[in-house]
Amino acid sequence: MDAKLRALADETRRGILALVWARERTAGEIADRFEMTRPAISQHLGVLLDCELVAVRREGTRRLYVANRKGVAHLRAELDAFWEAGLKRLKRDAEAETGRRRR
Repeated sequence: MDAKLRALADETRRGILALVWARERTAGEIADRFEMTRPAISQHLGVLLDCELVAVRREGTRRLYVANRKGVAHLRAELDAFWEAGLKRLKRDAEAETGRRRR
């Protein structure tokens, strides 16, 4: 989870993920949307690939990038579990405090 959150902490990588969420795109198409070099975009794509938020497939000589919805869903499930556990602790503590105040 940490690597995915670090990857998404970067505004450019969030933008790339948003672009490839709707449809597959080449690195060139992605780079055209940002004011940075193609090698810089390739580095961002590498980070997203490493943490499984983006997938790539080859079509001839082209590489097409698309959001890895399973990877994103896995991160969301981890975050949901994290928040659920925290909310349960908060509820338990609040109820305990209410019980102490009533005595």
